[in-house]
Amino acid sequence: MYRVPVATYRLQFNSTFCFSDGRKIVGYLRDLGITDLYSSPILRARKGSMHGYDVVDATSVNPELGGEEDFAALTAELRAKDMGFVLDIVPNHMAASPENGWWMSVLENGPYSRFFQYFDIDWVDNKVVLPILGKPYGEAIESQEVQLAYSTDRGLHFRYFDRQLPMSPDSYVTVLRDCAGALPEEGVGMELRELAGSSNATDTQPQQFLNSRFLKDTLHRLYEQDAAFREALDATIARINGEAGNRESFNKLDELLSAQWYRLAYWRIASEKINYRRFFDVADLVAVRIENPEVFEARNTRIFSLVAEGSVTGLRIDHIDGLYDPAGHMRKLQMRLTDPAAKEGNGDGKCYVVVEKILAEGEELPSDWDCAGTTGYDFTDTLNAVFIDPQGLEQLTGFYRGFTGLRESFEELAYTRKRQVIHELFSGEMRALGDRLAALAAHDRNARDFAPSELLAALTEITACMHVYRTYIRDENVSEADKEQIRRAIACAREHAGTSLDKRIFTFLQNVLMVKPPSYIASERESWQAFVMRWQQFTGRVMAKGVEDTAFYNYNRLVALNEVGGEPGRTGAFDPIEELHARNEKTVRDWPDTMNATSTHDTKRSEDVRARLFVLSELAETWEKEVRRWSKLNAPLRPEGIPDANEELLIYQTLIGMWPLEDDDLPGVPERLRQYMEKASREAKTHTSWIEPKPEYEQKLLDYAATIAERPEFREAFSKLQKRVAFHGYLNGLSQLVLKATSPGVPDFYQGTELWDLSLVDPDNRRPVDYDKRQMLLRKLKSTEERGALDLPTMLRRWFDGRVKLYTTWKSLDVRARHTDAFRRGDYRPLRGDSPHVVAFTRGKEIAVAVPRLTTRLVKPPQQPLGDVWGDMTIESPGKGQWRNAFTGETLEVTGQRLELARLFATSPVAILERA
Repeated sequence: MYRVPVATYRLQFNSTFCFSDGRKIVGYLRDLGITDLYSSPILRARKGSMHGYDVVDATSVNPELGGEEDFAALTAELRAKDMGFVLDIVPNHMAASPENGWWMSVLENGPYSRFFQYFDIDWVDNKVVLPILGKPYGEAIESQEVQLAYSTDRGLHFRYFDRQLPMSPDSYVTVLRDCAGALPEEGVGMELRELAGSSNATDTQPQQFLNSRFLKDTLHRLYEQDAAFREALDATIARINGEAGNRESFNKLDELLSAQWYRLAYWRIASEKINYRRFFDVADLVAVRIENPEVFEARNTRIFSLVAEGSVTGLRIDHIDGLYDPAGHMRKLQMRLTDPAAKEGNGDGKCYVVVEKILAEGEELPSDWDCAGTTGYDFTDTLNAVFIDPQGLEQLTGFYRGFTGLRESFEELAYTRKRQVIHELFSGEMRALGDRLAALAAHDRNARDFAPSELLAALTEITACMHVYRTYIRDENVSEADKEQIRRAIACAREHAGTSLDKRIFTFLQNVLMVKPPSYIASERESWQAFVMRWQQFTGRVMAKGVEDTAFYNYNRLVALNEVGGEPGRTGAFDPIEELHARNEKTVRDWPDTMNATSTHDTKRSEDVRARLFVLSELAETWEKEVRRWSKLNAPLRPEGIPDANEELLIYQTLIGMWPLEDDDLPGVPERLRQYMEKASREAKTHTSWIEPKPEYEQKLLDYAATIAERPEFREAFSKLQKRVAFHGYLNGLSQLVLKATSPGVPDFYQGTELWDLSLVDPDNRRPVDYDKRQMLLRKLKSTEERGALDLPTMLRRWFDGRVKLYTTWKSLDVRARHTDAFRRGDYRPLRGDSPHVVAFTRGKEIAVAVPRLTTRLVKPPQQPLGDVWGDMTIESPGKGQWRNAFTGETLEVTGQRLELARLFATSPVAILERA
């Protein structure tokens, strides 16, 4: 590959943190041990975008981030420091915005637009349905919210509040005719009549042959030069826009709107009527047909040039499951990115590419994907489990059911919620798939008598029963993994359907989804394949919205497990240490350059919030006792039962996780909690939702959350357990940091997390990062170490100021930089011990790693897990000889087959050993 990062650091660029800001911290990141800056999308996005995923122009760098000049300065600074730039790109969608010229051209010109094939639209009556109105269409125009307007930059257009929509050339002619009627027959009036008359070719010859730019330029010239025309046009527009209270006066406006290539619609009908594929359920993000070769080139042209010039050295592919053909897309991408010069050398010449792929339990990344691996959610899930006490988790299950009265397993909940989002968010798309399926059945003599409604019901059941985000079928050669997932989903669907559906329907569907048409309709194979590939794009959306964005906000047993790619329904029957070892061994073998993450811009909670919440599995009995006490104490604040017990449990866990380490940050807690609970309750879709918000319920819920966060009686009752959890959370935080930095794969660090970061889901995790503080602390640490005056005991004692996490990050990455071969390709060997409180392994023959877990059984705050607390516990020897501890500088002599943990953790709670 061109360049494989040693460690990446994710930055979220937006108008408040631009390329120039990123440039200022390049030196700091390099000093920290970061080798590659990992950037959010940088192409031109919708104005004011805080994330960059709503791209409006794929051919230019976003001026709000500093534009081409500042970006060039940033990448030049990176090259000067021998650092790379990994860029997040968005192949699946763009903003359906007036700022998007491609989209506006399609709305203006319909099938005559050169971009007609760029977007994934299922044209109905030659119109795109735009569900943007805040009220039904008729009410919107009769209340004069939708109006015809003219401006010199956009010409004639329709305006809906601050949104501008184009007018087709045909409709220009209609308005010009009306305007000409108010002018004398000579002069401008004659010019207008001639212009309008030039479009009257034949009924079969569309008006689209008139050049839209020519019409706009002509109108602009006349408007600027002729006062009579200006007056006539303004009067015509006013007449078309109607008169308040006079329904008949809006007929002309209605006629004009009805003549466009789009239909304005009430936003509430989006799930039923929308006919373009969206990013999940977001109507403002329209899917791109990237599988079209022309679109592939146009959408990626700037990316290709950035890679070719060396400004971008790696790519992260967003939402890979939304693509029509993920494997084919990556193969085409690598063909365009491969460097022939690098290929002739020792490398394969391929660009470093990772994909945002959510792997379900037991699922593996397809081996034919031309990439380095995933963005790391699978690693997060495995690492999360390391800090869970399986026995305590079972106790939490019993408490959760008893406290909330909810008996449903997570698997059952996920199924229910997927059904819910299919109905509430995707009913139109589901019905369209059902229609396609019915068309396939009509050609099969053994399926044509199945009722379309039953086919739709069966397909809905199978979709809701999918265990993975999607399958990856491209032709009749279906992988065993995909076959197994389809069989599993169909078995689940049969069980849920019971006797309500003919079992033969599921047999037919299994054949369709595995592209196995009977021999007598082998000619239909292509149609079956097209259906399956369309369905595969849909199932991931159902999984994401039904599980990540609904079920995860309802299953509040231990919310640290409710993470992207996670398994919230884990039971006590698992061995987390062996899971980690097995994953790491497989990663070395199959995906050594995959990315390992613990916090991202999409995680539901930061790594340090989760590190605290893991502790609750160790303190299950104490947690139950305290929650019941807090609930009784706060009962007077919820006379109407709001929040319910499930939401109340979420609030307490959220407070445990986010409670600040410094008193100066306490005043911000109530408002941060209010914002989080508003989002969490709407995502849960139980008592309120984004589609049907319940203001009265939400107000009571948010008031309760904010009130208890400030209530002195609760704070006093809450404080003792919170402090205990925070202490052990700090130990978990150090351990997970070291494991991420030393496990097979490329460690990724989310902005600001080199110090303690107690952020919740976005937008909370996009708050400004104080880099001046971080740079100052790192300089002091390095200076102190150079003088031989580093005081690790004091850092450990004052763990809450964050220096110990910064120090651990720096030293871990320093070791990684000096042993890149061992960490990238070196063997992975577990070092098993006689204690459940340690995880240890070697990398190659020169590195050994050991960290503690489940520390509540070892120490009580403020005692550190050092020295004698380990008693006579041991692990397997990493090898005889002298080993140097990277954190303390101490040399450890290993002579036997076992290594005593009391010696290993004599002065530091985590250890990375290098052969001396």
